[in-house]
Amino acid sequence: MTLIKPIAAAAALAILAACGAPNRIAVQPPAISETVGIGYRSVEVKDVSLPSYASADEIAQQAPDGTLITSKVLWADSPDRAIGLELSRNLARLTRARIASEPWPFEEAAAATLDVRFTDLVAGTDGVFRATGQYFVGVYQGRERSGVFDLAVAYDPKGGPTAIAQARGQIILDLAKYLAREGLR
Repeated sequence: MTLIKPIAAAAALAILAACGAPNRIAVQPPAISETVGIGYRSVEVKDVSLPSYASADEIAQQAPDGTLITSKVLWADSPDRAIGLELSRNLARLTRARIASEPWPFEEAAAATLDVRFTDLVAGTDGVFRATGQYFVGVYQGRERSGVFDLAVAYDPKGGPTAIAQARGQIILDLAKYLAREGLR
């Protein structure tokens, strides 16, 4: 009898914990089938700057009137960290250059630094995931450049958080392609 009580209590606690824990969703990296040449052997991707709603754990959607609607489903990783790593990984896979997120892990300094600042990074309830902002490429005693980006990816809003995560993965890959072609050339 005394063994049954602890087992029943543990089972009840596990059920309660499962019911109270929010779901989390990870962004799966899209396949990359192309390469893009860039003008640098190595690039350090600085920590990305996100709007507060995009850096929150809750997945948000924007209604046509601008209202942000948050989901009970959370991102699996901190968006600031995850997006910086996604961008670095995508750039490395696209360019075959030595690319890493800040802090730079190598002894030799990076040939260039990339700073990405998002103005918007949000899934609209209209089925369009948007990313807008600026980028800055720093080169020691070289030609520095900056520019703006305005990207959009369609997704099925009825697909919920899974569709939003898939769209975010695609838009970060599209941003990496854009930055490789326009900013890192």
